[in-house]
Amino acid sequence: MSKVPIPLAAALVSLPALADQHGAAEAEVRAAMEAFNAAYAGNDVDAYFDYYVDDAMIYFYGSRQDVAAYHEEWTATIAAGNAVEKNELSDVRIRMLPGGEAAITSYFVDFRMRGADGTVSESNAFESEVWQKINGAWKIVALHYTEIAPDE
Repeated sequence: MSKVPIPLAAALVSLPALADQHGAAEAEVRAAMEAFNAAYAGNDVDAYFDYYVDDAMIYFYGSRQDVAAYHEEWTATIAAGNAVEKNELSDVRIRMLPGGEAAITSYFVDFRMRGADGTVSESNAFESEVWQKINGAWKIVALHYTEIAPDE
């Protein structure tokens, strides 16, 4: 009769539990990411910024951004009558990090905004975020957004 060392047996028995735990955490991250993007698409500034930690590292349009300054700028943009009309995601990927308390999401974004003057701007981009579970809620601790140049 073959004997399996007790620590190895314990590790093998716990693998399905870890998979279930990561599956549940991944579903939570996906739900938070979808709600974050829905708030943005719905022009709900407060709900959108509620997903960021105050000192999140964010980078878009060629430079680092301060969350408080971005919040102020975005609030003014929406208050002036500008509105996101489309923020469609594709090729969503989620990578859970060990421990199930942090994750990386990435996806492509098809974006359209209508200005208060009626002008429309459209773009495609790639976005990645680092999410961390803080006090029971998933928050963005880092975000990187890069526009994709249109094909010529």
